[in-house]
Amino acid sequence: MAPILSLSCFLDGIQSVLSGIARGSGWQKIGAYINLGFFYLVGLHASLVFAFVLHLEGMGLWYGIICAFAIQVVSLLIIMLRTSWEEE
Repeated sequence: MAPILSLSCFLDGIQSVLSGIARGSGWQKIGAYINLGFFYLVGLHASLVFAFVLHLEGMGLWYGIICAFAIQVVSLLIIMLRTSWEEE
């Protein structure tokens, strides 16, 4: 269980930094949509599938959260990399 929790903490740290960049850049709506969308649409459903369909129980719940974190990190990273910082 410790490797799963450490991966979750690692992804949470990256997601927090990228969300802070989005908020600081004035993209509060984008950050909110990504956060709500991926936690409720992806993370919740992935957690249910992992925990109850695949019978992974508590670890399955963490797998769903990790899926949501990973997709958030990728989405926010794509937005950050596609931004023209000279024009901001």
